[in-house]
Amino acid sequence: MTGAGNWTYLIPGSSPVLIDAGVGRNRHLDALAAQVAEGPALVVVTHAHPDHISGAPALAARWPRCRFAKRPWPERDAPVPWERLEDGDRVPSSDGDLLVVHTPGHAPDHLALWHAESRTVFSGDLLVAGSTVVIPASHGGSLTAYLASLHRVAALGPERALPAHGPAIDDPAALIADYLAHRAQREQQVLDALHAGAHTVEAIAARIYPELTAALLPQAHDSTRAHLQKLLDEGTVRHEAGRWYSSR
Repeated sequence: MTGAGNWTYLIPGSSPVLIDAGVGRNRHLDALAAQVAEGPALVVVTHAHPDHISGAPALAARWPRCRFAKRPWPERDAPVPWERLEDGDRVPSSDGDLLVVHTPGHAPDHLALWHAESRTVFSGDLLVAGSTVVIPASHGGSLTAYLASLHRVAALGPERALPAHGPAIDDPAALIADYLAHRAQREQQVLDALHAGAHTVEAIAARIYPELTAALLPQAHDSTRAHLQKLLDEGTVRHEAGRWYSSR
């Protein structure tokens, strides 16, 4: 699910900042040491999914003075001492402050970091070039929150996004517009499936993703749940005895 892997971003200087912790591989730690022998002074984790946070203990073991910061998700946070980050906090770096922007949806603790001077957003898993973002409804994901996060980041007017997966995004506004259009289209497909007589997550997903491989079905089911939950919150659908129905 991480494609070719995931990126971490190092901002060097007198107090180096690392964005995301990786997964603890020695080659990642060695690459960091080649750039900053003393290691990062601060590691900011965008959210507590394993590919972003599980490397924190390895970083702490190699550089005991390293500090770690994120928005809390206690049941998922790795076992290192965490400093709490909240929306609107600022993270100092050698290139200027990074503004913490809470962007839930993909995960409840998800945050982005906004560098106003360069109009660059470190976007974590909010955006991925050439792909959509999974909203794991059964594991803390919320499509309603995710769409609000997209609008919030778009309002910043970013000129570049540095995501945790895939290449840099040079036109974030266009990608966000595509994402919003795609989600609206998918929502209509969910409603069409309900009207056609599909009343379970599995049946709805089978109509929307007819050629999906078995390995990807759990993600398709979770995406369908995310859309249904949004529609339920809005009063557009109802859920009765494990089955879903249109309210219109």
